[in-house]
Amino acid sequence: MVKRTVVWTETAARQRREILKFWTKHNGSTVYAEKLIKLIAKQTKTILSHPESYKLTDYPDTRMSSIGHFSIFYKITPDFIIITGFWDNRQDPKKLLEFLTK
Repeated sequence: MVKRTVVWTETAARQRREILKFWTKHNGSTVYAEKLIKLIAKQTKTILSHPESYKLTDYPDTRMSSIGHFSIFYKITPDFIIITGFWDNRQDPKKLLEFLTK
């Protein structure tokens, strides 16, 4: 079995921070954001264990894993799982298209 490391791109990390900040402000509490952080960590571990189990997207070498209303976009290399995006699926899909085509 290949030993890989998970790496978040700056873009994906920023998206995750913004989503967590939004929900903290929206709910007036960090409870949901903390729950989401645990779900992200759990899903990231699952991706690391079974990286090819998730759906290929229409974008080169990019796969997507869903967590409820959220999606993690990632690429697989011999040494890394590179998380390229973290997306709240309730956002405008045009914004996602702009992100993915960059």
